Amino acid sequence: MDLYFSPLACSMATRIALYEAGQTANFIEVDPKTKKVLKDNSDFHAINALGLVPVVRTDDGAILTENAAILQHVAEKLAEAGIGAKPGIERSRLQQWLCFIGTELHKGLFTPLLGKAVPAEVKSYTLEKYLSRLEHLDRHLKGRQFLLDHFTVADAYLTTVLNWSIATPMIDFGKYPAVKDYLERMKKRPAVAKALAEEFELYKAEMARHKAAA
Repeated sequence: MDLYFSPLACSMATRIALYEAGQTANFIEVDPKTKKVLKDNSDFHAINALGLVPVVRTDDGAILTENAAILQHVAEKLAEAGIGAKPGIERSRLQQWLCFIGTELHKGLFTPLLGKAVPAEVKSYTLEKYLSRLEHLDRHLKGRQFLLDHFTVADAYLTTVLNWSIATPMIDFGKYPAVKDYLERMKKRPAVAKALAEEFELYKAEMARHKAAA
């Protein structure tokens, strides 16, 4: 399986999920600024017309996009690792949390706050409207170790998104103690720690590359 990714982007969730399952993939880095595939300088738009990671190319050559779909595919493919959910309400709960993370946190809260060109008034509006999502998450995580009753691909995605708080100082996780505790615990998991360490190094190399090209 090929995984097209950019360092510390939402594609890291799939890396975490794979490591949690004791698996790996052919990791293919995409420069988020130039949209070039680093290994051959090809145009990533030829793989995904939107230019967005993650993208997975399965062993039989099928192309799959969209983070939630990819994570569910990985969970199903590696079912014996237990990073997915059983059919029925448990699987629906997994999908529920993947949707919540993708819409309410990833795109709703963090994307506007991380955007360098986003006007200050838009960021203020985002905080006013979407911090309630962290309150909801904090209530859910109180007294819980994971989003469901065991580690799933939803936890891999949530950890990836919450990690972006290192670049959003306007979000005070001290106000969400259960969320803060969750993130600190997740970062200590071997699979998460490995993925973070690898992608931080790649991110630093990416920043140096852009600086040299400026």
